[in-house]
Amino acid sequence: MALVMYELSGDVAVLTLNRPDKRNAISDALIAELSDAVDRAASEAKAGVICANGDHFCAGLDLSEQSARDLVQGIAGSRSWHAVFAKMQRGSVPYVAALKGAVIGGGLELVAAAHIRVAEPDTFFAMPEGQRGIFVGGGGSVNITRLIGVARMTDMMLTGRSFDAGEGERIGAVNYLASAGGGFDKAMELARAIAGNAPLSNYVTINALQRIHDSGYDEGLFFETMIATLTQTTSEAVERMRAFVEKRADRLKLPEGAK
Repeated sequence: MALVMYELSGDVAVLTLNRPDKRNAISDALIAELSDAVDRAASEAKAGVICANGDHFCAGLDLSEQSARDLVQGIAGSRSWHAVFAKMQRGSVPYVAALKGAVIGGGLELVAAAHIRVAEPDTFFAMPEGQRGIFVGGGGSVNITRLIGVARMTDMMLTGRSFDAGEGERIGAVNYLASAGGGFDKAMELARAIAGNAPLSNYVTINALQRIHDSGYDEGLFFETMIATLTQTTSEAVERMRAFVEKRADRLKLPEGAK
């Protein structure tokens, strides 16, 4: 049985965690299959959706595998997570995560590597590493803190505090709130819209924005100038801008009630 199911829907790759009896806990085998799925998506898709079978997105690290590991094996395991998540974050395919139920520990580390997160009302987030006597090892100390801040993550790890979908949106862990059972459809809607963008614009958005944010002020502005000029001078950008000026392109989607 595949632990990560893969389907190509038009230009959107759908990666489905498929370990529902374990609340989609992340094992070594699941990480390996996720890595293969991410590679496949990079070769044939323009956007991706990460979702899960069962009632929960992901209950985190499969702790049953951890107790038998020695130091070197533990390092290798952590670095394998980093490698897969880096391919997602810094590849050519923007990812939308469709969340429901538990998003705990390593599950939150996984969705922090996606670019957009959609949560159904029953979604809840937790980082119980402190209670387990361990520390995050899948990039959470870097990626989750970029979403919600060091202070909030410290609170979650020290006290076991959890938060729901609504609070997740308020503090930056969630981009969109979906209706019950509607998370996947909303994620697909967003992914299809993303797939319609210019591929180069998508690539530089997911590869440059965080790097610019992490750089110095003047360096960031210089990097921005180079990328802006690069994208604006491509033939695809010229045609897209011309289509907008000539009113052949779709108009901007305004918030409800805006004129």
